[in-house]
Amino acid sequence: MTSEKTAPAPPNVGRASAGARRRRSWVRFLRDVVVIIVIAVLVSFLVKTFLVRSFYIPSGSMEDTLEIRDRILVDEITPRFTDYERGEIVVFRDPGGWLPVTPEPDRPPVVEAIDWMLSLVGLSAPDSDDHLVKRIVGLPGDNVVCCNAIGQITVNGVPVDESDYIKTPTADSAASADQFDVTVPADSLWVLGDNRYRSKDSRYNTDQPGAGFVPVDNVVGRVFLITWPLNRFGPVDSHSADFAGVPEPVVTEPQASP
Repeated sequence: MTSEKTAPAPPNVGRASAGARRRRSWVRFLRDVVVIIVIAVLVSFLVKTFLVRSFYIPSGSMEDTLEIRDRILVDEITPRFTDYERGEIVVFRDPGGWLPVTPEPDRPPVVEAIDWMLSLVGLSAPDSDDHLVKRIVGLPGDNVVCCNAIGQITVNGVPVDESDYIKTPTADSAASADQFDVTVPADSLWVLGDNRYRSKDSRYNTDQPGAGFVPVDNVVGRVFLITWPLNRFGPVDSHSADFAGVPEPVVTEPQASP
């Protein structure tokens, strides 16, 4: 019986098989990279939409707490389950008339696309110029008055010592150069900037449709962290303890007509 011999494969067959395997490996690698990127973008989008958003500070109205070009993170989820507190710094959409109308500059489509992609993952904040950042001084029902004999704002009749965070021309300057006496309506906030003499806040928008009050529905969330520049990285103090002595507003029940 004669044994059968297997004919040797042509020399180029082995090379072709190895090349095909390498191509399949690269295809799998690229597929995995695309899947990872898509998942990362989706997760970042969900985080930005429901949990945390990034903004930058375009003006000095909150100095020295927040400085121009600081980048901040805003907690969106906590306020959905708990009420806001006096002293917290919040980012909110313009209630109407607070910000000047500025035309959008024309940008190349490539720049727009890159900015859009970065905004999905929170690395860009293209809508920062459409939002404002201020500190809550009055909650719904609060009576906020400026100022008492020593220049302090009072909330529900109790003076608040804001010296830890507000910026005024001198140490003896009143907490506001403008007098006011307001009662915050339901579902609204009275907000002021920390750079008290250079902030276009609730005091300066009483002639707008919302009379200077910010609807709670306009609030994006609470500022809790400065992320950039690195030398300013750290948590943002709400100074809620400075309002600890403020009593809850007295709610008067409407009287029935005789």
